[in-house]
Amino acid sequence: MKITASKVFYASVLSAATAGLWWFFVALPQSPDLSAGPGRSSRLIPVEVAPIERGTIVQRRMFSGALEPRAEFVIAPKVGGRVERLTVKIADAVTRGQLVAELDNDEHVQAVNQAEAEMAVSQARLAEARSRLTIADRELDRVRTLRRRGVASEAQLDEAAAEQLTRQVERDVAQAELVYAEAVLETARIRLGYTRITADWSGGADRRVVAERYIDEGAMVAANAPLLRIVELDPLAGVVFVAERDYALLEAGQKIVLTTDAFPGQEFHGQIERIAPVFKQSTRQARVELKIDNPGQQLKPGMFIRAVVALESEADAIIVPEQALIRRDDQLGLFLVSADGLSVRWTNVTAGIREGDRVQVAGAELFGRVVVLGQQLLNDGSAITIPAEQQAAPGGDKQAGQR
Repeated sequence: MKITASKVFYASVLSAATAGLWWFFVALPQSPDLSAGPGRSSRLIPVEVAPIERGTIVQRRMFSGALEPRAEFVIAPKVGGRVERLTVKIADAVTRGQLVAELDNDEHVQAVNQAEAEMAVSQARLAEARSRLTIADRELDRVRTLRRRGVASEAQLDEAAAEQLTRQVERDVAQAELVYAEAVLETARIRLGYTRITADWSGGADRRVVAERYIDEGAMVAANAPLLRIVELDPLAGVVFVAERDYALLEAGQKIVLTTDAFPGQEFHGQIERIAPVFKQSTRQARVELKIDNPGQQLKPGMFIRAVVALESEADAIIVPEQALIRRDDQLGLFLVSADGLSVRWTNVTAGIREGDRVQVAGAELFGRVVVLGQQLLNDGSAITIPAEQQAAPGGDKQAGQR
């Protein structure tokens, strides 16, 4: 087989190209790095780093729930009748003792008039009984005088005494009848007063709001039938449910920050007021009641809420980004960047409070910078390369460690 010069030339070029590619992709990365010190890998691994911070970190937890009025009651008449007038509607403000409704009172007015007449009759009967008793007293005194003189007999004296006793009984009965008539009149007046329905409550603010109106004017209502629902809007109560892991971290008086979809971006403030001493078996959660300030009455009962509670805090904590933490051989740790920024050192740490993507850590010699991207390719002592924009200024690591 005859080999031409052109074929030999092309074969030489192909061999040279293959050798060059092998050197570039295989030999070059594995060639020794003369600048690498003892224990360092000769291969430079690109990573991203972040500074270790020192400062305050707060562990917060968000709970969802709903708003409820801290105080509410339903206004209902104590007597039945036709609703003649309603003075308030939904969302109207109501002050303590304000008249909110009136019932038709014709029958009750008549009952009062009748009771007054019966009392007048009882008063007249009492006056008559007293007059008769006075006469009987005088007659008994006269007979006693005559008896002492020997003019009247013993039988006449006994008869006068019996008459006087009878008149005393009549007077006592008349007095009792008058007391009964006065009680009947007072009852009639009270029932007449029940036709004027007022919003009365004890404690809390003097001003509340009509939440619901159950009837209209002209309707017939029975005794104790609901007319209006009155609620207190400032402050409000928030109800959330917490799991066992957070239960022990909560206590009455802890401050909360509340948000709701109705007012995005706006925060409301309050505190934990009560924590239930039992868990619901169905959900394994406990009820927690919040007291929420609502001076502008923007928040309304029934709104969905998200309450953020600061569970614990540390004023002088060592803080790293959460993505810096990895696990190796069931040990939690991170890679610390050397002072010259050329290698890393594996350090075991323990995690503490978490706040967003920041984590409190504890361990030996934690200062400077940590690797936050590329840890999976690293080992203890690995050589690294850091992007130019993340290169620390001279003395930066030292300053970060002293903060």
